[in-house]
Amino acid sequence: MTKIIFVRHGQTEWNVLGRYQGQTDIALSPLGIEQAEKLAAHFPVDKVEAVYSSDLVRAMTTARCVADRFGLTVEPRPELRELNFGDWEGLTYDEIVAKWPDALNNFFQHPDVLEIPHGESFPKLRERALDAVEDIVARHPNQTVAVFAHGAILRTILTAALHMDLKYVWTIRQFNTAVNIVTYTEHGTTVELLNGTGHLKYAQGTVD
Repeated sequence: MTKIIFVRHGQTEWNVLGRYQGQTDIALSPLGIEQAEKLAAHFPVDKVEAVYSSDLVRAMTTARCVADRFGLTVEPRPELRELNFGDWEGLTYDEIVAKWPDALNNFFQHPDVLEIPHGESFPKLRERALDAVEDIVARHPNQTVAVFAHGAILRTILTAALHMDLKYVWTIRQFNTAVNIVTYTEHGTTVELLNGTGHLKYAQGTVD
C-alpha cells in the first residue's frame, strides 16, 4: 500500500484577483505563505518518506514548508503542473466570457470535451497526472508520500480515484492548501480525505 497526501498550493495574488493561472509561474501571497506554514505545523500524518511537487513556484514554496518539517527535500515534477490554460492565462472570468462567450459554459458544464484555445484538454491533463501518480506509487511501496500540485490537476486525480467521469470534475472542491488522502493498493484506491482544511483554523505559530 502507498498512501499519498495530495495538497493544493497556498493562495496567490492571482487567486485573489480571480485570474486563471494555469502554468504561469505566480508566487504565493503573504496569506498563502501563512497557509503553508499552518499546514506544515499541523500536517495530517506524523511521517512522510518523500515529497514531490509541481515545479511551479506556488506549489514548490508550499511543498518546501512541509518538507522542511520532515527533514526532506522536494523533488520537482513538471508533469504535476496545472492545466495549461493557453490563451486564457492571466485573464479573469469576465474577460474570458467577453472574448469566448460559450467557452466557460463548456468549462464548467462539459470539461471532458472542452477545447481551450492553444491550451490543454482535461483528458490530456488527467493522462499526464495519472502517469505521474503511477510512477510515484511504484517508487514508494508501503510508504507515505506528499504530492503538491494545483486545483484542476488534483481534481482529475481525485475523480480517477473515485471512479468518476471527468465531466464531474468540478463537483470536487479544492481550497488553497486543501489536503486529500488516497491509498493505492493492488486492489485499487481508497479515498480517506477530500479538501481538508482543518489546519487553517489554528492561530499562526500554534502547535497542537
